Amino acid sequence: MNTWDNGFRGKPGQGMSHTLSFGGAASFFRVPYQTDMTGVDVVVTGVPLDIATTNRSGARLGPRAIRNASLSLAWERPWPWNIDPMTALRVIDCGDCEPVTDDLLSVAHIEAHIANIIGAGAAALVLGGDHFVAYPSLRAHAAVHGPISLIHFDAHTDTWPSSGNGINHGTMFYQAAHEGIVNPASSTQIGIRTTNDDTLGFHIVSAADVHQTTGRDIASQIRARVGGKPVYITFDIDCLDPAFAPGTGTPVPGGLSSFQALSIIRELKGINLVGMDVVEVAPAYDHAEITALAAAQIAVELLCLYAESHRQRN
Repeated sequence: MNTWDNGFRGKPGQGMSHTLSFGGAASFFRVPYQTDMTGVDVVVTGVPLDIATTNRSGARLGPRAIRNASLSLAWERPWPWNIDPMTALRVIDCGDCEPVTDDLLSVAHIEAHIANIIGAGAAALVLGGDHFVAYPSLRAHAAVHGPISLIHFDAHTDTWPSSGNGINHGTMFYQAAHEGIVNPASSTQIGIRTTNDDTLGFHIVSAADVHQTTGRDIASQIRARVGGKPVYITFDIDCLDPAFAPGTGTPVPGGLSSFQALSIIRELKGINLVGMDVVEVAPAYDHAEITALAAAQIAVELLCLYAESHRQRN
């Protein structure tokens, strides 16, 4: 009989865990905590940083909240997928990225952390933290794959030019596009419902567009745009309407439902997914773990998408 904590003694690839949902180590979906990435397919890591926010802080506690909420979902494969990502993939949780200097808003230490995961032959699933953390993650991925096609779920475009005070969570994709890290011509932003007249060439699917069509139609647009190019999915939880995700720093009414967002993700099978993140969960503003639970569900379905997409491509 297995009487130990799966977070410490489990093995990558052994499937969903049936251990207690209300006790034990809060690793992501009960996968083992370990730093040895040998033979691992996906490494889950947190980046608990929120000093690049421009509104309410608190997303530094997001990785912990997402892991905690994931425990209640870890008992069986996600519906309606026919694949258990924890069996199809060898997944570990390596813990959080910690700064090596006093400069918390350092691109270098986060980029090096993600580069270490990629260098070990694994894909990274990053839990934020504010959305700034996507920028160093994209830099690490672009160093290996070249310019990245971005699938970006958000209420905001995050492509505003810097005010001169460095990169924040609303400017990093402007910076990424101008550096050539991200290719706007093959990228799509979904759920946008704030004004920014300069799209930089990104394809915008507004929240209103999503409400007027289906997840299948939106996914078809995205797949046609990205083709077989390397894709990074970044999911800002404020893409969801505040009714479904109140616990975030910059909520905007009129957003997607959890079902709409998940419907789009489920229809993206076959893309060349190389990296992913879920960010901007701020539990201080959450209620009954609504936001953290939505983020955990989105994150595990990104794992399902990664497993299914790579199975189709191989």
